Amino acid sequence: MNKEAMKLRLDFNNMMANLIGEKGISEEDFAILEGKIEAAEKAMVEKRANGGMDWRDLPYNQDEIVEDIVDYVEANKDWVESFVVLGIGGSALGPIAVQQAINHPHWNELSKEKRKGYPKLYVVDNVDPEKLVALFDVIDLETSLFNVISKSGGTSETMSQFMIIKEKIENELGKDAVKKHIVATTDASKGTLRPIADEEGLKSYIIPAGVGGRFSELTPVGLLPAAMCGIDIKTLLEGAAYMDEICKIDNTFKNPAHMYGLLQYISMQQGKNISIVMAYADGLKFIADWYAQLWAESLGKKYDLDGNVVNVGQTPVKALGATDQHSQVQLYAEGPHDKVVLFMGVDKYRSEITIPEIYGDVPNLGFLGGATHNKLIHTEQMATEYALFKAEQTNMTLTVPEINEFTVGQILYLFEVATGFAGELMNINAFDQPGVEEGKNATYAMFGRPGYEEKKKELDARPEKKDKYII
Repeated sequence: MNKEAMKLRLDFNNMMANLIGEKGISEEDFAILEGKIEAAEKAMVEKRANGGMDWRDLPYNQDEIVEDIVDYVEANKDWVESFVVLGIGGSALGPIAVQQAINHPHWNELSKEKRKGYPKLYVVDNVDPEKLVALFDVIDLETSLFNVISKSGGTSETMSQFMIIKEKIENELGKDAVKKHIVATTDASKGTLRPIADEEGLKSYIIPAGVGGRFSELTPVGLLPAAMCGIDIKTLLEGAAYMDEICKIDNTFKNPAHMYGLLQYISMQQGKNISIVMAYADGLKFIADWYAQLWAESLGKKYDLDGNVVNVGQTPVKALGATDQHSQVQLYAEGPHDKVVLFMGVDKYRSEITIPEIYGDVPNLGFLGGATHNKLIHTEQMATEYALFKAEQTNMTLTVPEINEFTVGQILYLFEVATGFAGELMNINAFDQPGVEEGKNATYAMFGRPGYEEKKKELDARPEKKDKYII
């Protein structure tokens, strides 16, 4: 593979004031931040060296794990018809994003022969009771393998699913079937799921201690589901490693991940607190979903590192071109200047289809004849970019030469590094999620989990809702 030919390209011309007008970013804005940029660059290097960003080493330190996963898949894929992920947050969004990017868009509807012997993939990421019940209408328990993913083993949603499925396997297939039909991905030694996995004799994979959920797609969290569906996980990691080399450049203005973080940071200072990712490829649609968690959970913080209340962050919004040109672009073009739009485009699609040369006598249709859908979607992307440029709405474009394991690995890694760099510029901890923990703790308290008695008292003391405000 020609790696250089597969390199992502970040075009931020339409972020700059000298092209887009006064709503954009000026060279002076960069100059004012010179000291902060240098400090952030230094912090990224130091944190990595000190073990503060273990996810950055994932492209290099998993050779044995990858071989084990590949062997496990080969040993089991023939009997597995349905591979079911039990996870939430990054444990679900990452596997979905990679599967939708790499594999056939109707993967589960293909015959096993057309899937080259690999199983269907289902991701159960919610506790809506209808969803899990409905799953058993379309899968056969005897040919299903369940992957329970929880680093702490205390994730109520995932572990409740695990408990239901474990009992169902025992009741219908026998207790000895549990270790055949369930594989665990969890911490090496801590948490609730680890001793359960050991006691039950489950095959298990480890989530590295220093890697948080939203940064875990390049661990067994994402690698096992990907490999189980025939995705080349070695090449996925090679793509991430290639982007890592690019992101080691200490000049932010030559480093696409740092530059993305910097542009978004300045945009936030300008009041642009909405980050839109608009993919012009169905294969990249769920990358935007994965990005939404990464960006929101990492950068939405009440306190900075000095303990000051700052309430910072950008709200991520996902969009799909050309679909959402007909539902969202009106707002993007003529609405408030409070957004940054990232277009994700593709140079070469994996298929080509030509529009028939018919209805030549109908002016509104005839001009399409003989063109391809490839040309049409490229043109619509450029036209939408121009419309936002004309409206002085800041936007940039990330171009993917083609969608494959190597480029998807680059995309994931670029966004992760960009998130870390933006966090340094914002002087926040991009790797915790106290706001999420508050909701978790309230759930535990209301369910009567031991150790949460004080939280239950706090909840019981909250003001009663007033009937006059319910209509």
